[in-house]
Order: sequence, then C-alpha cells, then structure tokens
Amino acid sequence: MAHAWQFFRAGGVDQVVIASGADIAHLRELDQKLWVALACPTRGIDFDPRTLDLIDTDHDGRIRAPELIAACEWACARLKDPQSLVQGGARLALDALDDACPEGAALLEEARRTLQRHGDADATDIGLEQIGERQKHLAGERFNGDGVVTPATAGDDKALATLIERIVHVQGAVADAGGGQGTDRARATAFLDAAQALFDWHTRGEQDCGGLRAAAQAVDAVHDKVEDFFARCRLASYDARAAEALGAPPPEELRGYATQTLSLAADPLRQLPLAPVAPGRPLPLGEGANPAWQAALAALRTQAVAPLLGDDQAGLDEGRWQQLKARVAPCRAWLAQRPAGPVAALGVDAVRALVGADLGETRARLTSLIEQDLAAAPVHGHVNDLEKLVRLQRDLLPLLRNFVSFAAFYRREGAVFQAGRLFLDGRSCDLTVQVADAAKHAVVAGLAKAYLAYCECVRGKEKMTIAAAFTAGDVDFLFVGRNGLFYDREGRDWDARIIKVIENPISIGQAFLSPYKKFLRMIEEQVAKRAAASDATAQGKLGGWAGRIASADKSPPASAAAAPDAGAAAASRGRVDVGTVAALGVALGSISAVIVGVFAKFVDLGWWIPLAILGIVLSISGPSMLIAWLKLRQRSLGPILDAGGWAINGRMRLNVRLGASLSQTAHLPPGTYRRPDPFAERHGARWAVAAVVLAAAVAGGAWWAGWLDGALPLSLQRAPAVAVTG
Repeated sequence: MAHAWQFFRAGGVDQVVIASGADIAHLRELDQKLWVALACPTRGIDFDPRTLDLIDTDHDGRIRAPELIAACEWACARLKDPQSLVQGGARLALDALDDACPEGAALLEEARRTLQRHGDADATDIGLEQIGERQKHLAGERFNGDGVVTPATAGDDKALATLIERIVHVQGAVADAGGGQGTDRARATAFLDAAQALFDWHTRGEQDCGGLRAAAQAVDAVHDKVEDFFARCRLASYDARAAEALGAPPPEELRGYATQTLSLAADPLRQLPLAPVAPGRPLPLGEGANPAWQAALAALRTQAVAPLLGDDQAGLDEGRWQQLKARVAPCRAWLAQRPAGPVAALGVDAVRALVGADLGETRARLTSLIEQDLAAAPVHGHVNDLEKLVRLQRDLLPLLRNFVSFAAFYRREGAVFQAGRLFLDGRSCDLTVQVADAAKHAVVAGLAKAYLAYCECVRGKEKMTIAAAFTAGDVDFLFVGRNGLFYDREGRDWDARIIKVIENPISIGQAFLSPYKKFLRMIEEQVAKRAAASDATAQGKLGGWAGRIASADKSPPASAAAAPDAGAAAASRGRVDVGTVAALGVALGSISAVIVGVFAKFVDLGWWIPLAILGIVLSISGPSMLIAWLKLRQRSLGPILDAGGWAINGRMRLNVRLGASLSQTAHLPPGTYRRPDPFAERHGARWAVAAVVLAAAVAGGAWWAGWLDGALPLSLQRAPAVAVTG
C-alpha cells in the first residue's frame, strides 16, 4: 500500500509535510518533482558540516536527492522505529538500535564497548562526546583502520620507515586518522612499480650497451648540432653561395653582440653553427669549433671517437660520424626508453638503497603493514557508523525540512540558507545568504526580481560576502558605500558595507511615489546646476571688478581715447528692444490664456473633478505601479539560492505579505512617549499660506462652477437667475 503523504502550500508550491518516521522511511516513494530542492552545497549554509560530509558519500561538496534518500534508509535500517529520527536529540538510546539485524547488533555492541571504556557501562544512551573520545583513542593506535601507514607505523623496521617517508615525499602524502602524514596502498604500489620499471630498464641497458653508455650519452649531447653542421656543409657543396649565407651570422648581428655581456652558455651563441661552413669540411673537435660547444665536442672526442673509431684526430668527417652513430645506436635507443617520473629521477642507486636488494620482499613487508592497518577497519567503521547514526538522529529531520520542503523558512523558524540578520537604513533584513562571488551570484540572482544588496562583512581579519533582500520600506538611501551591522546565526556582529545593488521594486506604494520623487530629484539637480552656473558667473564678475579696482591708480592705456565711443556702443547694445518686449508680452498672454482655458474646462467638469484628478495621478503613477506589480508577482527565492549552488525545484515566490515579514522597518514600542525635536524646522507660516492659497483656489473653482450660487447674493452669483415676467 502506498504511503499517504500530507502537503501544505507556501510560496505558490505544494510542499510535503515531514512529520513522522514513516515519512522518512518512505522518502524514496515521494516523487522528486514534488521536492523543493534537489541539491544543496555542504558549505555556506547554517548546518553542521560534519553531518553534511557524512551524507555526502561522493565527497564532491554537494548533497543530492539520492544521497539524502540513502541516508534516510541507512538510518532506518539500524533503528527499531524510525520515529526516533523525528524525536531527535543528541543522545541515542541503546534500546533504539535494532539488534535483530547484523548492522544494528554491531552498533549496539560497539556502543556498549565505548561506554564501558568511558566508564559509563550502566548508561542507557550514548552521545557524540563519548564517541569522539573513542575515535581519538582508536586514531592514536598503531593500526587505526584507515589504510594509511606512516613511518611510525613501521615500528622497529627502520628501513621500511625510511621507505615510507620517501614514498610520502615522492608520491604525495595522505592524511592519517592519527593526525600524521603517510601513504596508502595505491601510492605505495605506484612507487614500487616505478622502482621495478627502473630496475628492469637498467638491466636491459647492461645487455644493450656493453660499456658504451658514456659514448652514447656524448653522442646524444651533440647529435642535433652535428647533423645540422654536416647538412650546412652539403648545402655549401651544392651552392657555394650557401657557405657564406649559412656559415656565420651577418656582421650587423655580431655588432649587436658587442654591446652585450657574453656568456658561452647564452642561447644566442649556442644557436650558431658548430664551426664555419665549407664544402666537405670535417667537424673540428677542438680549436676552430664554436666556443659554446667546445666542452661537449671534447667529450665526444674522448668518450666516443677515440675509443670506438680507434684514433684521436682533431676532426670528424661525415662518414666517420655515421659509423659512430651506428656503433652507439642500440645504446641510444635504450637511453631513450629511460622511465620518466619522480621515482626514476632519484636514480637507480638511490632507489636500490631504499628498497634493498630484494624488491619483492620489500613489497611484501609494506603490503603486509597496510593490510594489518586495514584489518582494524571494522572496529573503526562501527565507531564512525555510530557517530553517523547519532548525528542523523539529531540533524536529519531539520535537513529534510530545509531540503525536501522549506517548512523551516515559511514558518519563520530560520532556514539553513539564511546567513543572519542585517541592520541597515532603519530596517532589518532576515533574507540574507552567504555568497562566494558577488559578480557571479548577481548574474543569476537578478532573475529573482528582488531588490538585492550585496554587502562585504568584516570582523577582524575575517571577511565574507552576503546578499540581502530588501522587501519592505523604500530604496531612497540604499546605495553602494552605505554601512550597516550584520549578525550571523551565531550572534556574532560584523561590519557590513554595500558593494553592489540589484534594483527592483519593493512595494506598489513605493512605485506609486517613484515618478514624483524622480521628478523632484530632476528639479533639484537642474536648480543645483543653474545655481552653480550663476555662482561661477558671479565669481567671474567679482574677479573682474576686483582687478579693475586694483588697477584704478594706473594711467589708462593709449586706447582709452576711444572709450566714449565704446561706451556709447555698449549703451546701445544694452537697450531693450520694444519689439522684443511686445513679443514676450504676447507669448506670456498666450500661455496664460491656455492655462486659464485648461483650468476653466477642468472646473466645468463639476462632480467629475475627483475622477479627473484620479486619472491624472494614475497616468503618472500607473505605469510604474503596473511594472512593480508584475515584478512583485515574479519575485521568487529560487534564483537567489540557485546562484549559490542550490538546485531549487520550484519558483518559491516571495509575495508582499511574506516580504513584509522578511524586512521590518523601525517602529516605536507601544506606550512610548516621544519628546519633540527642539531643532526641527518650523514650517507654520509656510503651511498657513499654502492652506490659504489652496482654500482660495477651491473657493474660486466652486464659484466658477456655480456651486455657490445658492448661498451667495444675486450680485455675487456666477450665473444669476433671470426673472420671468408674465
């Protein structure tokens, strides 16, 4: 019979209720399309990382749905009643273990052994503290079951300890459960296999070379350059002009060397030919050769030419060079097959000293040591399984309520992805998540349609970055650089500073006022610009006047004679043209007529005036409110978490009501007495004048519409009644 599930709806998604052990035991039967999340990271969330690591069986830093299902089934298989996972608690009752199955019986036996060693043989439950002490004791033993052996594991076998130390240095270290550094079976086998390959190669060389190794190495050292020299000489035989072109660098290149500090090991000199090129010329092995290669050519002469060709001539022609290559060809082929890698780099003698004369016997001793360590694994495995079961009893249900469903978040119990609480700009934000890279996170999180502020949090030398969702209040004073205070889930306080903002509407009310605020800001900016320009002009004039005053005692220049004419011209330019004044008057009159006409038509609307005002307001604020409404309908939690490594299965909407609970603005406590601000700006007279003007405008409009005719004398009525005579 299929398990009967219960669901609740939140965030626009049906979410399963995990309330019983049967729900946990049958989790595999729940369609994963109904899960809220399908994967989550093991770091960056408020959850015990050790528990997450035990569930993360592939150790990739993420927990996926199959791993969570496996953890539920693993725990249920070792308990008599899965309801223990719902009851929770950090101590596991011994009678909760199912001793009817081998796994449960083994855990029960290990739990009793652990309690006995701890001095609590009569205890009926066990906790993480006792298990941790048992793990430390076992880890300190010579064989601790992790399959890692250290030099100390070798005991009195000094040669084996030295070999293990060298393997750790060459192949890399593996952490031992006891805290040291050692090696495991894979690394030890790789080292010994490489040593065997090196020995096999060396043995073949004794057969192939027969004492020619030094000669082959000398030939290898100069092979490419000698081949290059004879190729150039053959080209010179083909065309005499090639001897000059290929034999030496051009003079301008040599002049370039004259200003440099030369070294025989320098690459430019080693790139030159071994000797001057000429048709059929033998290669000089001493004087006359390129100084950068003379040492290598001398070694070729003493170690290869003289012993193998039977003479000690100072030159080597191409025919004898080919004979020399043929003699050492097998040995050169053997040298080319030398094994590569860090073990071969140690050299045959060094590796032989490490592994001894009998590599097979050394391999057997090291393998036996590793197997002895692995033999202790069952005992250690039972202790580790006991720890895992206690942790799952304590943490599995909270994890399910933050993974399969988001019950903890929607019930405002604090979800694992919530990093803490941010206080900034007179409000608190509870929807905060830790992010590794703000720029990368913002690419996906921007699709959440939420107003996000990325903050850099600093506490001493510690730093972290969070993304905070502002879902209530206004955004007028949220900008990059603002500072706040962040409290993490442990209650620690951090200095927070906004470093990036993703702007989106917070509420429809904010969107209603947004056009007017933008209009006022535009006016303020224009006024500020005009004021700055006027101030600059005034400063310029003051500077000019100050200069003229300072030079008033000096004699006027010769051109001052023309001053009267210039003054007359300036006076004529300063006169106001009558036509211009008339044009301005006509323009102002037209504008006034239009305004009066519009006002008259507006007043003629009568009782429709409120609707007209409402229409004007909606025409201004309506588009902004519509856009805000559409975005608020799309505001969701999913992209914010997806950007942090989660795999959210639904949209998880953040509606206005939920948003109001996630960001709270400042309110005075009930019963508070607030004293008046002695420094508050006084606007009494200004508001009185504004009220009088508004009242006069309303009265004038009412008179124009004829609404006051019934209350006014005939002489003041807008449209006096006409007497009817018989």
